[in-house]
Amino acid sequence: MENPELLKECFKKFRACVIIPTYNNAAMLAGVIRDVANYTDDIIVVNDGSTDSTKKIIESFSFLQSLSFEKNAGKGMAMRKGFEYAVSKGYEFAITIDSDGQHFAKDLPKFIDELEKDKNAIIIGERDLNQATVPGKSSFGNKFSNFWFKVETGITIEDTQSGYRLYPLIPLKEIRFRTLKYEFEIEVLVLAAWKGVNIKSVPVSVYYPPADERISHFRPLKDTMRISILNTTLVLITFFYIRPRNFFRLLFDKEKGRDYVNKYLLQINQPDHIKAISVGFGVFMGIVPIWGFQLIVAISLSILFKLNKALVILAAHVSFAPLIPVIIYLSYKTGAFWMGENSVYMRFSWHVSLSVIKRNAEQYLLGSITLAISSGIISGLLTLLLLKVFRKKTVPAG
Repeated sequence: MENPELLKECFKKFRACVIIPTYNNAAMLAGVIRDVANYTDDIIVVNDGSTDSTKKIIESFSFLQSLSFEKNAGKGMAMRKGFEYAVSKGYEFAITIDSDGQHFAKDLPKFIDELEKDKNAIIIGERDLNQATVPGKSSFGNKFSNFWFKVETGITIEDTQSGYRLYPLIPLKEIRFRTLKYEFEIEVLVLAAWKGVNIKSVPVSVYYPPADERISHFRPLKDTMRISILNTTLVLITFFYIRPRNFFRLLFDKEKGRDYVNKYLLQINQPDHIKAISVGFGVFMGIVPIWGFQLIVAISLSILFKLNKALVILAAHVSFAPLIPVIIYLSYKTGAFWMGENSVYMRFSWHVSLSVIKRNAEQYLLGSITLAISSGIISGLLTLLLLKVFRKKTVPAG
């Protein structure tokens, strides 16, 4: 879609706007606004507490809609408030573009073309970061971000740090965001993906000025720390809530559940011994006494050793809440074998607590490790036996 007038009609049809968050970028802001205005008049500028001539530049464009903060609140807050304002004005989609001249308005048609194909997607403008002018730290930071995004969502995107994006505003209304600075651009992608919003990308042009002309408000120490804390939090939520939630949702969805079982659990082409080891390892990880870290360690090691991750996760849930007292009790009984005369007698109770474990830690640790190993081996062997029997029954007689 190259015709600017036709693109303006599309912006109106889709109730789409362009949001430009800006902070002390007066030198480039006017040029960015003029370029975008060639394609749409639906432009919202969010002045994030600028102390330069940004306010005068905004006032010089009569068609602009704008928000202004007295003090700098951060790019994340500027975008969040921009989204809220856009929704209040009846917009359903927003394209964000940085005010530093890094992005080109000529790429706006690519977002609209993709929007026509999928209205439930965040569309990221994927930059070519192999250019000679791209700072090495930017390229590394982007790869680092891409890696964690895939861990948190299972989605592969090559440029998760690009600020040139199209957002569907209605789904975002239902999400509670907490970040205020640059880390918001990661948070919004991950939380939206968890809510079922598609994440896609389109190639866009990018301009990086020479180092001595480059203006950046990114604070390497503080902002990197914020992003690291956010990713740590998101990874923990992923392993302890999102992945188990998605797994059980699949199992209760008849059609998807059947496809999931066939594709990930049964995996016809995967050797039986790998499946058996996966089940045994999952049971081992579900019992071994590293409470709170069992699932994340199990998944990480299953990836490292190329096991069946779905079977590992399923088997690791042997320690789901109702069975925990049983596992603790059996661990004590098993540990008594190692403790001999120093063993502690324990009567079974559904109300067994962590305080009991602390008082008799040695017996519990010895017993739980032994129970984990023996249960893992037995589970693996039983799985292998059942797979062999099942395979024989499904093979037609010659």
